[in-house]
Amino acid sequence: MTFDQLHLIEPILKALETEGYTTPTPIQEQAIPVVLEGKDLLGCAQTGTGKTAAFAIPILQSLYAQKTADRGPRVIKSLILTPTRELAIQIDESFASYGRNTGLRHCVVFGGVSQHGQTNALRQGVDILIATPGRLLDLMEQRYINLQHIQIFVLDEADRMLDMGFINDVRKVVARLPQKKQTLFFSATMPPEIARLANTILHSPVKVEVTPVSSTAEKIDQSVYLVEKENKRSLLIHLLKTKPITNALVFTRTKHGADKVAKELHRAGIRADAIHGNKSQNARQKALNDFKTGHIRVLVATDIAARGIDIDTLSHVINFELPNVPESYVHRIGRTGRAGASGIAMSFCDMEEREYLRDINKLIRQPIPIEEDHPFHLSYQTFSNEPVTVQKTNMGRPVAPRRPMRQRSWRQ
Repeated sequence: MTFDQLHLIEPILKALETEGYTTPTPIQEQAIPVVLEGKDLLGCAQTGTGKTAAFAIPILQSLYAQKTADRGPRVIKSLILTPTRELAIQIDESFASYGRNTGLRHCVVFGGVSQHGQTNALRQGVDILIATPGRLLDLMEQRYINLQHIQIFVLDEADRMLDMGFINDVRKVVARLPQKKQTLFFSATMPPEIARLANTILHSPVKVEVTPVSSTAEKIDQSVYLVEKENKRSLLIHLLKTKPITNALVFTRTKHGADKVAKELHRAGIRADAIHGNKSQNARQKALNDFKTGHIRVLVATDIAARGIDIDTLSHVINFELPNVPESYVHRIGRTGRAGASGIAMSFCDMEEREYLRDINKLIRQPIPIEEDHPFHLSYQTFSNEPVTVQKTNMGRPVAPRRPMRQRSWRQ
């Protein structure tokens, strides 16, 4: 199928042609017709599947159809609520790209920067607003934003909203929206809490699910490195100096950890920077731009800061620390292998992270292959503290061992 077959208007088709897009991704192919019909949508898609275009394109087309009939001042007709600044900026850029020929105005508001430029844009009138929850509520309280004319509401990355503690803010926003509207709900994973939220704000939605809830991209080569905690930085430097790693997004669990890893890499002669919530928006944007342009080779990030990072040519994701929420593993490695490309995900696991590895293996329904070929390898016996039988993959590589049912659990 091509975009031509989705009955898109000429201004949008021209913009897509300028961007070099000819064939929609599966979620775009399924979601765009549903949204154009005015139906509510529940979209469950792993990151990197093109879901921003899946809602941006039909929103632009729907509002463009009304444009010639509108005679009054511009009012906000569509709201896209997203959890992070980086993701909000990228969604705004997508609307700019796809809507360049429509004459529709869009604006992005987020915290961490002065509101002056954002309020000036709002005063001029906008059709589409992209926002993070905190700044949106703040500007609503100051009466810069009125949501009474919203026709299409998009809740993006709903599971990350939950992880970041924004669900109450989301409910406050939803309470201020008109009862009659179209709602598009997107989430990479669908834990029970998110399913309950979807049930409260969607009306007879069409469900679009292009990948299993807990799946990881098929083209991502995954491996896990068993290593002592104190050897992780040495292992990271070793891999960056000996492996053909073009660029790497390295994940840590804490902001302090991200800064520490970036400084260690810099001392080792590896161009790196860190991105996390304690940095100013300008510093975060500079680090991201430096990474995208190749000025730095490694970007060290926390889960929250990295959620909006969208880089088509990211070769490696490295989990310096395994996430304590297994769904975050799916999000993390989904940063590579995007839009049909291949990618590599390496994960470091120390003794304290054994439970996290087990939970991840359970979630993705397969053991991640264990890589032994490195100077800091931790033996299976030391790692598990119990007798094990090493399993091999079809390629001869060992994988995380399965324990006999009667042996002691790691939880005990």
